[in-house]
Amino acid sequence: MTTALFDDVPAADPALSQGIDAAIDRALAEKRIVGTVVLVAQDGRLIYRRAAGLADREAGRAMREDSVFLYASLTKPMVTAAALRLVEEGRIALTDPVTKLLSDFRPRLADGTEPVITIHHLLTHTAGLIYGFTEPADGPYHRVGVSDGLDVPGRSFADNLRRIASVPLAFAPGSAWAYSVALDVLGAALERAAGESLGDLVRSRITDPLGLKDTGFAPPDRSRLAAAYADGEPAPVRMGEHYAIPAPREFAGLSFAPGRIFDPASYPSGGAGMAGTAGDFLVFLEALRRGGAPILKPETVQAMATSQIPGLAMPASPGTTFGYGFALVTDPAAAGVPMTAGTWRWGGVYGHSWFVDPARRLSVVGLTNTALEGMKGAFVSDLRAAIYARLE
Repeated sequence: MTTALFDDVPAADPALSQGIDAAIDRALAEKRIVGTVVLVAQDGRLIYRRAAGLADREAGRAMREDSVFLYASLTKPMVTAAALRLVEEGRIALTDPVTKLLSDFRPRLADGTEPVITIHHLLTHTAGLIYGFTEPADGPYHRVGVSDGLDVPGRSFADNLRRIASVPLAFAPGSAWAYSVALDVLGAALERAAGESLGDLVRSRITDPLGLKDTGFAPPDRSRLAAAYADGEPAPVRMGEHYAIPAPREFAGLSFAPGRIFDPASYPSGGAGMAGTAGDFLVFLEALRRGGAPILKPETVQAMATSQIPGLAMPASPGTTFGYGFALVTDPAAAGVPMTAGTWRWGGVYGHSWFVDPARRLSVVGLTNTALEGMKGAFVSDLRAAIYARLE
């Protein structure tokens, strides 16, 4: 298994294990999640590991540490790393206009003018693009049928880019921050720059060098794939071929098609299209925490971990800024988190959370098969609290 790359602590801290176990057991008992894999590494040692609950409730299939999850936005830091590798290789520059690679991608501002969108703008979500789930149900992305990269199996890059470019930009590039489909646009640009598919690019630059055998854009082994569920009462509901979060819940209208990854005609979404294991993602995070080898130079990782949006706010995320690939905690008290300032973090809407606290040499991956509880519910805060209670 991938996590065999880590040295296990012979006798893990019982108090740490008890605290994390309690958070997991409570979430399962209260039917807030169906299953989870939680891995905690400190100083390069795996100090906690557990698979719990069910990968497939209806089939009675237990969650295993090597279960494969639909990554959703865990895809973003991996694709970002691949992009920055191309920068290191001199194939692209952060200041390159996107039209250098995608000549037909020319969205305009509301006044009809065509601004310059750069690779940097795409990487930092400052391009003026948005996500459809952040707008009203009758918003422009919905009206033209833009895919957020989680739905619409069979949609091509060209089709989705055309739809995105037909909508006026929400703001002038570089003037604001908005979570967006920018990484999907970036994925198409990277294919042009590298002369290969996004899947092949990520494999050659990121997953193969790290020995990650279970992670990528390719269809995963169905026998190990965790079924997708969504928050529900009295228990999570299984997503069918298509599922949309109902109003008035947060993220209402967000649309999922869990089988999308099995349709070879689906474009590889740079923002949400990969699948993989918790162990593979932990190895990736640890490579970055240790300085980037063998995939990136230390100065590149330093850029990822430095605010790239100075002077811009992240709406609804106080005490937080954005680097390349993930958010950075600048003020833990304002952010309402126990982590150290400088912590990297993000998640995935299928039910995932992760963070790296460089000051404590700590990396944590918590993957579940339950959206949205596993990304931003009590399970996430309980898990963090259990870890930091023992570290204090």
